[in-house]
Amino acid sequence: MRQAHAEDARTEARRVVRNLLGEERPTAEILIGDVRPVLGDERTDRTLELALGAQLTRRSAELAAIAALLVGTREVGESWWSTPRGGKLPAPDEVVRTAVAIEPWTDLTALEMLAAWVSDDAADQMWGAPVAQVDLNSWQAEDRFDLPPGVKPGQRLVVHFDAGGRLDAVVARRADEELGSNLDFQSLRYSRPAEAQWSWGVAAGLGPHRLPGESPDPYAREVPAEAVDILRTWAMRHGASPEQLGERWVTVGDVVAAIERVDWMWRSGEWFGWWRGASALVDDSAYLPYRLEELASG
Repeated sequence: MRQAHAEDARTEARRVVRNLLGEERPTAEILIGDVRPVLGDERTDRTLELALGAQLTRRSAELAAIAALLVGTREVGESWWSTPRGGKLPAPDEVVRTAVAIEPWTDLTALEMLAAWVSDDAADQMWGAPVAQVDLNSWQAEDRFDLPPGVKPGQRLVVHFDAGGRLDAVVARRADEELGSNLDFQSLRYSRPAEAQWSWGVAAGLGPHRLPGESPDPYAREVPAEAVDILRTWAMRHGASPEQLGERWVTVGDVVAAIERVDWMWRSGEWFGWWRGASALVDDSAYLPYRLEELASG
């Protein structure tokens, strides 16, 4: 059942990508070809440098952020890149040059931060600036923020909950005659750049995503047989099929493709340990022996 949900998500992601980018099954090559005439050669080359610098298990996320920047630039205009954001925030072009994420986005990469910026700016352009921010980890609908002055019963206010994510809060008069608000969860929506980021990552998957200028090919690196045996045996024992795992794992590319096919995120929680081990193998991490030991002890 959970794997069926994974395929449903991919089907929806391919539909959204087709609507936004014209491609149902996106690839890095197609994305770069679409990005270059919109962002220009210099920006495109620099964003690709940033993607090349990421771990292979993060490459899909970096390319998804580039997809958001492509759609976002089409939405807000090319001048967005050179316009300072006010206060201590630089223009997006400076972020591309320095590759430094800024508070409060330091948990994101530079490309992910830029994707969040353009997603929010496109949302503001489409629905207006939000009056407040809410955390949807709580689904309490009533009175989640202080109302701005001058509002009236029945008025709909735009509220921010995620990068590019918006929903409406409806002003209501309470029994004590005070005004409050009710979140309208049916109005939840995302801007087009945010939709592009999610859908590209899901539809394109983990990879392999080979990029121009890579030599040697990082996906061609051979992987140690002992680690392969541990990971494949564990996966088979916990429900992965031979078709999902593939005939053999010789190279990093083989492992990446298998990680994508097994849909580990849609399985039981113990699969997170398998992902940690498989990703350490892909990224040639010094933590690989410890990850395999954790898997064996679990």
